[in-house]
Amino acid sequence: MKFALLTHLPWPEGVDPRRIVECAIEEIQLAEELGFYSAWLTEHHFSRYGLGSSPMVLVSTMAAHTKTIRLGTAVIIPNLHSPVKVAEETALVDLVSGGRLDVGLGRGSADYEFFAYDVDQNESQERFRESVGMIKGLWTTQDYSSEGRFYNVRHANLVPQPLQKPHPPIYIAATRTLATLEFAVSGGHPILMGPTIDTATALEWCHGYEAMSVQAGQTAPMSRIPFFRYCYVAETEEQAREDTKAALRWSLDMIEWRKIFKEGGEVNHRIEDWRKSRTSTPESLDHVYEKRAVIGTPEQCVAKIKELREHGIEYFGCNFAYGGMDHAKLMCSMELFAREVMPHFT
Repeated sequence: MKFALLTHLPWPEGVDPRRIVECAIEEIQLAEELGFYSAWLTEHHFSRYGLGSSPMVLVSTMAAHTKTIRLGTAVIIPNLHSPVKVAEETALVDLVSGGRLDVGLGRGSADYEFFAYDVDQNESQERFRESVGMIKGLWTTQDYSSEGRFYNVRHANLVPQPLQKPHPPIYIAATRTLATLEFAVSGGHPILMGPTIDTATALEWCHGYEAMSVQAGQTAPMSRIPFFRYCYVAETEEQAREDTKAALRWSLDMIEWRKIFKEGGEVNHRIEDWRKSRTSTPESLDHVYEKRAVIGTPEQCVAKIKELREHGIEYFGCNFAYGGMDHAKLMCSMELFAREVMPHFT
């Protein structure tokens, strides 16, 4: 079984953003030392939810501080960028990382991101498909040309080309629409499963993906899907919940809060002010602990991951860094996870 790390570099109020990046570097370095297979970074814009406005800058930084761990994007949003630029940057990062790049791509979902980039969100599915096709073409074809509805490329020769052949592995974020799932299947690309939806629903998507892949004659088994959950392990369940409740609450509230912004974003507002005026019922932490997380004692975490493996999950991803988790406690939790949980799956 392969284990992965995920961080979106959350930025709670009052925290130095430079320190967040430093902590992320230390966490990924530790993950490499502990035997994690990969580490994944996200793209977000105009929000405290994540500092990853340029995932390729972050991945190249992590590549400079590591040697063997694979580095992934979960995800790049090509709809907001030129496919030529995405192809160039990913090819260069693949080269400088020594062929360690995994490219996760997704349509994006935040209204205010599309608004600020002046991109029509209603066109996101078509833009996404067109972008992915062009990125693959640029990676693999000399003197590449393509005319699309949204993007045109004429006689482009990518320099440098990706180190991995024929190109870096592609993963597709598909958790909301059947059309995106079908697109992933059509290209034989594994999907990415993030921690923000319940495990039962996430598994349904994974099983659906595998069934559709078999029907389409693709060799894309469910075991290739990076399956991320909120994670934390401690000596007791009480300690695990106490250590994570504030950070998990912040993360859940931030996901809900930023959805209300059609433009601008929440970054210049206070989350406490919104919490006092919110009209919705906060999502239950108990529900998240039970249905969306692997948080508890080593024994509890082992049991939950074994259950996932019985469903066909062989690539388990840990989101330890959410909502301003205490860095020292997070590092200790990673070490305990590697010492007491991972050996059950080697």
